[in-house]
Parts: sequence; C-alpha cells; structure tokens
Amino acid sequence: MTIKQALISVSDKTGIIELVQKLIQYDITILSTGGTAKLLQEAGIAVTEVSNYTGFPEILDGRVKTLHPKIHAGILARSDLPEHQAILDKASIPNIELVIVNLYPFRQAIAKDDCSLDDAIENIDIGGPTMVRAAAKNYPKVTIVTDPQDYSLLCKELEANNGSVSLAIRFKLAQKAFTHTASYDSAISNYLTSLDTNYQHKDFPDSLNLNFKIAQHLRYGENPHQKAAFYLDETITPGGLANYKQLQGKELSYNNIADTDAAWECVKTFESPACVIVKHANPCGVAIAETTLHAYQLAFSTDPTSAFGGIIAFNRAIDKDTAKAILKQFVEVIIAPEITKEAQQLLLQKNNIRVLILPLQYGYHLYDLKRIGGGLLVQTPDIKNISVSDFIIVTKLKPTPRQLEDLLFAWRVAKFVKSNTIVFCKHGQTLGIGAGQMSRVDSARIASIKAQQASLGLAGSVVASDAFFPFRDGLDVVVQAGATAVIQPGGSIRDNEVIAAADEQGVSMVFTGIRHFRH
Repeated sequence: MTIKQALISVSDKTGIIELVQKLIQYDITILSTGGTAKLLQEAGIAVTEVSNYTGFPEILDGRVKTLHPKIHAGILARSDLPEHQAILDKASIPNIELVIVNLYPFRQAIAKDDCSLDDAIENIDIGGPTMVRAAAKNYPKVTIVTDPQDYSLLCKELEANNGSVSLAIRFKLAQKAFTHTASYDSAISNYLTSLDTNYQHKDFPDSLNLNFKIAQHLRYGENPHQKAAFYLDETITPGGLANYKQLQGKELSYNNIADTDAAWECVKTFESPACVIVKHANPCGVAIAETTLHAYQLAFSTDPTSAFGGIIAFNRAIDKDTAKAILKQFVEVIIAPEITKEAQQLLLQKNNIRVLILPLQYGYHLYDLKRIGGGLLVQTPDIKNISVSDFIIVTKLKPTPRQLEDLLFAWRVAKFVKSNTIVFCKHGQTLGIGAGQMSRVDSARIASIKAQQASLGLAGSVVASDAFFPFRDGLDVVVQAGATAVIQPGGSIRDNEVIAAADEQGVSMVFTGIRHFRH
C-alpha cells in the first residue's frame, strides 16, 4: 500500500516538521489542520488545509473541521471492496493512507491547579479520536501514528518498503491507537465522574477507569506455578519504582519488584543518610547515620539472618566502602539514587546482584488499589508524616530530646511494617521488629526475641506501635524488655488504663492521633 496522501493534525508538535520533510521525499501529499498547517507552512512545506480540501470552512471556533465525509470516507474505504473504491471515484474523494494525529492535552489541562470545568471541556478532543479510530479500524489500508516516538519507526518502514508500511507494523500501530483513545476517554470519564452536581471534586469518581501498559513478562508470580507480568501506570509518579534503571543483574522477579517497592518507599521518608533492608515486604533492619556505610552496618546488624537474600535501599549514593560491605552478604536487589563508578565496578564481582538507580523524588499515586473477589478496594495512599511538634505527651514523664528523635524514627519505620507492628529502636537504629501478628502482644514478644537473637540490648530503647494498645499487656511486655519511651496513635477506650500503666512503670508515652495499619 503505497502512501500517496497523509492527514496530519497534532497537538504535540514534537518532531513533526522533520517527519513531514521525510514524507514529502516520497511524494506524499500533506493535508493538515489549523495550527499544524500553519507550523508546516512557516517551515516552507507545501500543505493543503483541510478546509480548502473539503470545501467547508472550520466553524464553531474550530470544533468542527475534520468531521466531513471527504475526510472519513477517504480513511474508511476498504481497499478489498471494489464498490468502496467506486463510491470514492464517483464522489472524487481521494484515499488517505496515512493519518498522524495526537489529541488535545486533556490530562495536562486538568493537572493544572487553576483548571476550570470549562477549560477541561474545551480540551476534550472530538475530531481527533474519530480520525484515530477510523484509521485504526481500517489498518489493512491505513497507517495510524499517534505517538511522536513512533516517527522514527514510520520513517524506517517507508525506507524499507519504498514508501509504504508493512501490514504487521500497521496492525501494531492500530493496537497502540485504540489503546491511546481508550486511555484518553478513561481520563475524561474519571475527571467528569469525580465532580458532584455542584461541579465540586469528590474523593473518588463514580467510574474508575485504569490504564496500564505492559513493561515486561515475568518468569512467574509469587510462586512458580503462577504466571505474572509487570505493568506501568500511564501516569508514572516521579520517584515511583517503575522509573528505575537497572545497571546490572538478573531480571527482576515479581517478589523482587514488590519488595523493592516497599524498601524504596520506606527509605524515602528519612532526611538523614538511611538504609532499609526488606525481606518478604517487611523491613527487617532500618538505620540512619552520618554515612551510608554506617547506616548499612546498623541496619544489617538488626537482623542478619533475615537480611540474607534481602532488598537493600539507600537514600544516598552508594560509595566504594558501602559496596565492599554489601559484597560480604547475599543480596537480591540494591536500589539507590546514585552509585559511584568505583562502587559499580566492585559490585560487578557479583554480577547476579540487581543494581537499580532511581532519582529521589516524592510523588505519590492518587489511589492505592487492592483486588478482591469481584471488586476493587480503593483508598488514598498513606502519605501522612508527622513531626515531633505533632506529638501529644500523655504521661507524667516527658521524653528526652534524644528519645523524641528516636520515637519519630521508630514511628516512620512502623508505618512500613505489616500490622500488627511493634518496633524497638535506639539511636537511629532498629533493634527488634515484630510484624504481621494477629496479636499485638505477640508482635511485642517477637520483636524482643529478634533483638536478643541479634545480641542487641533493649535497655533504654523506644517502641513504636502502629495502632493503639487495646490493653496494658502489650505495654507491659515492651517495658519489661527495656523500653523507656513509647509512641502510639492513642484512641482506645482503655487509653487511660494504658497511660496509668506507663506512669506506674516510669516510662514516657506520646500519642500521634494517626494510625498506620498495613495489611
């Protein structure tokens, strides 16, 4: 199918002049609209404006310009049906074999803080999606390009096929086009159904449309008998794990990706140089220190057994000394904002270690999602962080300045540990972590046992609990283990009983008013 005529109407004009200059080398006639036509004409390119081509002017401030039989018949006519061609010939309608269209920037418009409903509505494209879908539907005859990143592919095809595009590539581009319009309509639906009858934004849209693009097929899921794939959100969040760059190592597995995400989100919450080691989605060691190396050493010493085969995350560059220390243990994944050349060369000694680099940014997804049988649970992400100034001291004994720092550190760690959660800390280091138990008392006991196994004394430590102590028994366990200060949300009907127990045992306690359940 030699391309004789192309229709071009783009909102994103990246690379369009260079592309059209390539097209005219193949004697392809160019049709265009509005701003695109003007841009091409200013570049000295011969263009026929759609209004001149159809004999019908653009009207309604440009709302109607391509919705015309001469345009859509030229796109939709089937080359395998002689009667279609006969109709075109009778009406003097030329074929259009190439459509290059991208749509009004709706997502960019609604992302602006000052975007009004009228602004959003005006950025809903009508003619563009119609042309895209028409061309994609007729892919056996028409090539549809919606993404500037595919311009180079189009040029290679034209060169390889003497001015035409192979059927396989036309089908691939049609798939991408339908995905593009589906995503576009989803964004419009999500936006409009998130408004109430007074045009005020609601927390959740009435219809939630999700669009993800496959990034890779994985060897298997959580277990070898499960199939798995990794999909990217179309609006990848700055600093989100999906932006990672892998420098070395084997392909990431399903569990690697899940655990690395947990480690990365945790390490991002600390201002000081920090290290987080995760195993089975739970932090097993966390520390802050003056250097990356010292933070790693402290985090590793929390639970060396669990750290075996774990995920290590840093919020600072990995240097040579830190890389040397890491090489002494078995690790699955290392992730950091940067890595020095010396450290990268050292880690190549174990080329199976997956080394990921990701800029330290703090964007968040709009929603957290959890699939359940026949439905989807949706919530806003748990991004609430507090400072020492938010603490409510409820005991007679006040925490020391050093304890306040450790309480804040412990609280931030507890946020990323599966509930029920108990975390012992001291001097910016986790000493014992109890996770995922049905009883908070059992979590407290496990955390204490973990510290004993690592030969880490709990005397003078602080403790964080992700939710309130429903009875004094959990508090008694952590105090008996050596804790002298406790941080918890508060909010139990037995708060007074727990506070009295803390006063009785001579420990300080602060409430946060915030709970961090994690299931």
